[in-house]
Amino acid sequence: MKPKFLLMLGLASTLFFSCNNEKKVEPQAEVAVTENDFDYTVEEFADIKVLRYQIPGWENLSLKEQKLVYYLVQAGLSGRDIMWDQNYRHNLAIRAALENIYKNYNGDKEAEDWLAFETYLKRVWFSNGIHHHYSNDKLKPGFSKEYFDLLLADTNTDLTGEAYEVIFNDKDAKKVNLDPTKGLLEGSAINFYGPDVTAAEAEAFYKKKVSVNGEKPLSFGLNSKLVKENGKLVEKVWKSGGLYGAAIDEIVKWLEKAKGVAENEKQANALGLLIEYYNSGDLQTWDDYNVAWVEATEGNIDYINSFIEVYNDPLGYRGSYESIIQIKDFEMSEKMKVLEENVQWFEDNSPLMPEHKKESVVGVTYKTVIVAGEAGDASPSTPIGVNLPNANWIRVTHGSKSVSLGNIIDSYNNAGSTGVLKEFANDEEEIALEEAYGKQADKLHTALHEVVGHASGKINKGVGETKETLKNYASTLEEGRADLVGLYYLMDPKIQELGLTDDWKKTGMAAYDGYIRNGLLTQLRRLNIGDDVEEAHMRNRQWVSAWVFEKGEEEGVIEKISRDGKTYYDIKNYDRLRELFGELLKETQRIKSEGDFEAGKKLVETYGVKVDQGVHKEVLDRNKQFKTPAYSGFVNPVLVPEMDENGEIVSIKVEQPEDFASQMLKYSNEYNFLKEEEKEAAIAN
Repeated sequence: MKPKFLLMLGLASTLFFSCNNEKKVEPQAEVAVTENDFDYTVEEFADIKVLRYQIPGWENLSLKEQKLVYYLVQAGLSGRDIMWDQNYRHNLAIRAALENIYKNYNGDKEAEDWLAFETYLKRVWFSNGIHHHYSNDKLKPGFSKEYFDLLLADTNTDLTGEAYEVIFNDKDAKKVNLDPTKGLLEGSAINFYGPDVTAAEAEAFYKKKVSVNGEKPLSFGLNSKLVKENGKLVEKVWKSGGLYGAAIDEIVKWLEKAKGVAENEKQANALGLLIEYYNSGDLQTWDDYNVAWVEATEGNIDYINSFIEVYNDPLGYRGSYESIIQIKDFEMSEKMKVLEENVQWFEDNSPLMPEHKKESVVGVTYKTVIVAGEAGDASPSTPIGVNLPNANWIRVTHGSKSVSLGNIIDSYNNAGSTGVLKEFANDEEEIALEEAYGKQADKLHTALHEVVGHASGKINKGVGETKETLKNYASTLEEGRADLVGLYYLMDPKIQELGLTDDWKKTGMAAYDGYIRNGLLTQLRRLNIGDDVEEAHMRNRQWVSAWVFEKGEEEGVIEKISRDGKTYYDIKNYDRLRELFGELLKETQRIKSEGDFEAGKKLVETYGVKVDQGVHKEVLDRNKQFKTPAYSGFVNPVLVPEMDENGEIVSIKVEQPEDFASQMLKYSNEYNFLKEEEKEAAIAN
């Protein structure tokens, strides 16, 4: 799926992959700076850096193509508030109150408390709610309840009851909880289930649902909220006339306009099926749409829009709303075309058990694209690569689309620094390798992860979908599996033979250095002292790195070094490390293919959850010297249509927002279609 791509293996310490069951790749802070007149940085606050991205080549699109992009962007933004409500049942009410204070307060705006309020509001905007976009922990305000009461009174803002209290208390502390001992649903604040629905009840509910065609299982639960009515479980479907209907009607309005300027018949047909799905909520139509969408490969414009990634659901059923509008980057897409042309070679030569390999990998396409707009789960924090659709049977039968978000990656690269690399790399040789081959290794790893990784392997006949077999470990295991495919092939002469690098050995070495450094050290900068690793991508990077470190320790494959009170990792045998990556890939695929829950659980819990607290404290101390925030995200360029006297669009220009707050307020003002439905959702709870 999304996965939330580009594993910025040395340069950008952490990414999100928006791929099969996860979404998002987000590079973090170790990227090299490139000179450019464009001002990429908007502002920084807390642990966040807000960036801009450009839309290169916009002027080369025809007016019809520009209209298609504009309509699709408007469709995406129309559903923005769905994501807010999905994230937490009080998010919209809290946001409205915070924004009203922000717009109307006339008191001292240099006071420490006010500055803390502004930071809190910006963090809420960035996370689409009151829980951190990455850690899932509830955001803590840096101001007192007494000061907040003063702001409410001074601006005549109304916020009462649970929505008011939850800002300051310990309730609903985790948006997505993956610890079964705390209750996967009971311990999660995500608004996908009624508060009295347990994980056992939900799983039993879906166990009874049977697809008409067992070879093409429907994505039950993908587009609905599961609640209790009179003691009985019922689904509140997200569709026109149903839950989120007002926003969905706006989405459909713009999709209809987009269909009217579609580039070709296949694209128009796919848009028509998406409209039909939004109107009916029918999951068979969703599958029909995905088949049509994945087969619509011609044209310069593509898009992602709907309820897609399931990683925000602890049970892996429900999709978060998301939209990404893409323009094809012809030059880079042509360069990377060799991957889709050779995907069968990679499958045939993988270290998987023969029975777990696909005899024929079909319909895989890979493109580098230019993002023109994002919304929902993709904004402000965005992936840098996407692989869809997520239904395994569609991928096997009809193929998948993989994209790398080229202009997003460029913005990350242009807004980074090299300090973290120099602090945590073991020696000058490692730094030199990273600086020479790190970016290239990152791009290739993203491509291999998305194109080859998620297309690789098959599930044994009769074994259910991973959300049923691997449950709360499905996402991290799938992301780790795709990572391992990429890692295995990053040190293979084939990538040089295909013209993707001028030195496969050095590319692989840079990739391996960066992955181990990130998995065992630098990603710990994102955790608070004493925390376990909970986010699925962080878990997968740790369990992959920790497993190969342990298995190769006796052979001296990777040496753990303590120097001047600082920890480093030095890879001594890159060839043997590649073999270990292959062994772990083989086992991870076996777990997926056989649906071996206990083995998957043991792998993740043993290597991916617990943190060496001494090393963690050391990493945080070493990181204090750096002012670069741990997370980055984006404001969107603004597409401004110019009309003639008849109201017809005659041109569309691109403008850049000056600051983060103005764009967030504009979005809340223009795309706030869930005011009444937010109340309905609360009643449904």
